[in-house]
Amino acid sequence: MRFDQCEAIVSAVIPCFNEEAAIADVVGGCLSCGVDEVIVVDGGSSDRTAEYARDAGARVVHEAKRGYGGACAAGAAAVRPDCEIIVFLDGDGSDIPAFAQPIAAPVAEGRADFVMGSRVRGRREPGSLSGQQIAAGRAAGLLLRIVYGVRFSDMSPFRAIRRDTLMRLSMCETTYGWNLEMQMRAAAAGLRILEIPVDCRRRKGGVSKVSGNVRAGFAAAIAIGATFLRLALTLRFGCGASVAADDPLARLRGEP
Repeated sequence: MRFDQCEAIVSAVIPCFNEEAAIADVVGGCLSCGVDEVIVVDGGSSDRTAEYARDAGARVVHEAKRGYGGACAAGAAAVRPDCEIIVFLDGDGSDIPAFAQPIAAPVAEGRADFVMGSRVRGRREPGSLSGQQIAAGRAAGLLLRIVYGVRFSDMSPFRAIRRDTLMRLSMCETTYGWNLEMQMRAAAAGLRILEIPVDCRRRKGGVSKVSGNVRAGFAAAIAIGATFLRLALTLRFGCGASVAADDPLARLRGEP
């Protein structure tokens, strides 16, 4: 991918489950904006997600174990050997691929170690973010500011990080806690963190895995708090658990 001041090999990792309505446009959008490769991690879709992704130019990785974090780790472990920067985004059409370049640029140019796109600070299509998502992002941001002194306004899946930096973070979460864990580990490691506004749209099809109402928003905030405490203990004392050899997180960390 070409930037104003340099070039870098950028791989986009897209975890997917039944996203056939949007995945071809997402893959095509990433490639058209200069991403060097697109890895679509299919978590057992029952539709034609994998076929459409492959036809659009992506390399498809099949991950048998369900879990958002596990899919992200499997994609990161599968990127080409010379990949320098990994951009993560969702495959439902809500993340706009054109923002991959501005998200990756500060990392490529040495101005940041970890960049996250904030949907809250960008322009949002009506209905693109649920109350639960906004509440969860605000709760996580408050906790991160209190404990680490860093400011996040969102837990957006749209983010960029150097590949070698990601390996050193020793990610462990296999569920939707992956995004929060990455933000916490980046803050705890003292990485140079940057958050930039990104626009977002309503998903193009399928069924949202994250939806809710006012009650769900409060429940999400409570769940985020519990996850934060668990991860804080993990960061203090280490993961402490062995993982199977076929675990994508073990492959990401370079374990045998």
